[in-house]
Amino acid sequence: MPVFDFTNAPEEKKPAECTYETFRSNEKSPTAQRPILLLENKHRAWAHHSCGVFTNPSKRTSFEFQETDGMHSADILQIDARFVGLLKWLGENHINVRLSGENRADGYAVYKIREIAFGGGTKLSAEDGFLQFMIERLLASSAPETETDDEEEDAEDGDSMKLTSLQSITDFMNCAGRTLPDNIRLWARRNLAVARSHEVSPEERRHAQRALSIMMNVQWKSNYFEAIDPKEARRILDEELYGMERVKQRIIETIIQINRTHTLPAYGLLLVGPAGTGKSQIAYAVARILKLPWTTLDMSSINDPEQLTGSSRIYANAKPGIIMDAFSMAGESNLVFIINELDKAASGKGNGNPADVLLTLLDNLGFTDNYMECMIPTVGVYPIATANEKSQISAPLMSRFAVIDIPDYTPEEKKIIFSRFALPKVLRRMSLREDECIMTEEALDAVVARYSDTSGIRDLEQAAEHIAANALYRIEVEQVPCVTFDAQMVRELLD
Repeated sequence: MPVFDFTNAPEEKKPAECTYETFRSNEKSPTAQRPILLLENKHRAWAHHSCGVFTNPSKRTSFEFQETDGMHSADILQIDARFVGLLKWLGENHINVRLSGENRADGYAVYKIREIAFGGGTKLSAEDGFLQFMIERLLASSAPETETDDEEEDAEDGDSMKLTSLQSITDFMNCAGRTLPDNIRLWARRNLAVARSHEVSPEERRHAQRALSIMMNVQWKSNYFEAIDPKEARRILDEELYGMERVKQRIIETIIQINRTHTLPAYGLLLVGPAGTGKSQIAYAVARILKLPWTTLDMSSINDPEQLTGSSRIYANAKPGIIMDAFSMAGESNLVFIINELDKAASGKGNGNPADVLLTLLDNLGFTDNYMECMIPTVGVYPIATANEKSQISAPLMSRFAVIDIPDYTPEEKKIIFSRFALPKVLRRMSLREDECIMTEEALDAVVARYSDTSGIRDLEQAAEHIAANALYRIEVEQVPCVTFDAQMVRELLD
């Protein structure tokens, strides 16, 4: 058990006596029953909102309460292992805080810590918001196996809750650095040294601080995934897609696999089929089921691998690549990458092939961005790719995916999709009732026949838009109560 001294006492004094025990917890929302820490209350009951500082007045790890009759100390009995570094840091910097807690038989159970300002105490980088930011990160992290001291103790001037200043980044490293992967924590310390150094150019310092801000604002999560309700997943699929039973079954199989292993499958999904068959819609539905943020990579517009990997900091206008930007925008490391038109990934026109960069992303071994100069963990990335032609995809890329063939819709399926989904959706958007725009069976057949030589349902959706707009025009201009379309009217309107 480590011994912490929360004071600035001279070195000749004996170290503080450690009074607390740590316990492992992965609770995301602390309560009085499952608190952050437990304080001694045998001699005095503490108020729900109690103010003070974490300190060491008598060689015992404690909290010093500011009461109306003076200062009173209470030993810390237990601490959630995730919060040891934070409490140590709050004590060393004499940060005034307010505790929310409840008196129990075994102690005062603290379940919330907020910063306050009184007595001229030290303020955090961004006041209360910064402390809450760190607490949220700690709550989202897993309890550490062992306790280690963070080495970074210097500070610079700054004022930013979103970790853009060196002060806020340093503070975060001091009290929540263990929530970062080991390689990123070491990378952050090196870049902090560069950002503070006066022996490098201002441009190098600027790049180092920018890279730190990007990296620190990403929540680097573990590769543990909570179980997903298969019934809810099926409901979402039925809501988004008509038919496609084989496709839905493959997706549900993937969900069940995640529920059993609590990790993502070794292979992503590759959806192959004609244009307009709903491949992207399937990908978005899967992201919704997984409850993960998603980002898209359109390979048809990426012709240089540097767009994915970023540019080196030796250039004045250097910046991260699209992949690192995606992590930054999502704010976390677990996300769905929707890679559109994978069959165009090999058509690079720059200095290399974008497809080669994708291989490192898909292998889940880590991805290195040239600007960040650090290996980015990708164990929480789930790739879903779409393509029109399987033959245009290289064998190495194909081997990284479980392939799902998306067949084109039959004429009968197109008829049902148009009448039950596409047209009603447009009518709702145009504030038209279904009895104001009526389609006969022959009219429905005419719509499907008009686009029998095209794949997918995009043309049907455009036809629904055209028909609904025509009905609205007639109702508003010609003052008719409703419009009933027959086959002849449909052919004249759509030709």
